[in-house]
Amino acid sequence: MFAPEPVVHPLLTRAGVRHGFFTRQGGVSTGLFEGLNTGIGSSDDPAAVAENRRRIAEVMGGAPEDLAACYQIHSSITRVAEGPWRGDRPEGDAVVTATPGVICAVLTADCAPILMADHEARVIGAVHAGWKGALGGVVHSAVAAMEALGARPSRIHAVIGPCIAQESYEVGEDFQARFEHHDPGSDRFFAVGNAPDKRRFDLPGFVLWRLEQAGVGEAAWTGHDTCADEAAFYSNRRAFLRGEPDFGRLMSAIALD
Repeated sequence: MFAPEPVVHPLLTRAGVRHGFFTRQGGVSTGLFEGLNTGIGSSDDPAAVAENRRRIAEVMGGAPEDLAACYQIHSSITRVAEGPWRGDRPEGDAVVTATPGVICAVLTADCAPILMADHEARVIGAVHAGWKGALGGVVHSAVAAMEALGARPSRIHAVIGPCIAQESYEVGEDFQARFEHHDPGSDRFFAVGNAPDKRRFDLPGFVLWRLEQAGVGEAAWTGHDTCADEAAFYSNRRAFLRGEPDFGRLMSAIALD
């Protein structure tokens, strides 16, 4: 048995917070979910998912009950965790806290996970930003919730973790039109696809733009493409293209010591 070794980033390391974008390595799931699947809603063996989540919590310096992760619905809803959650998970797509020991977490499988910290105010957050959430305002919502806890946007360090990259993300013309209607200037995040009516969408680039719009002081992307790297990451799109019935979920987490 070996412990999970998450992707970390210097921006958050310098901010002095424990964090990790966990890969599929270091877990006990088998078959279609081989590795560190943390998706409670997946069809994986619940006991394996529970063990995988326990391993992540241990790496993060806590226990499974310290994990604060929403029932994600691709919304702009941010929840404040004043302590470990008990019982049913609240619906939402971002979690922020100023409470040491609470592990803010999000699950992804191509969507963009964002971990954020204002070290001076000791406020952190985790955001699940798929295209719907990113377009709908989840980044601004999370930054505003952190600000309400004492953070200052200009002091926030934010890192986008492994997610689907532009080269792997082909969409239709109507998809681009929706973005341009909602956010003039967003056309720069689209490139021509394999056919005249296809486009490739730069999700991490768009999310970085959202962070800039929200006034975040420093932001970066780790540069990992979940769809392209099967050995390291689960991918919704890859599973769809292969006709697979389900897929694993990656966890990204951040906590105050």
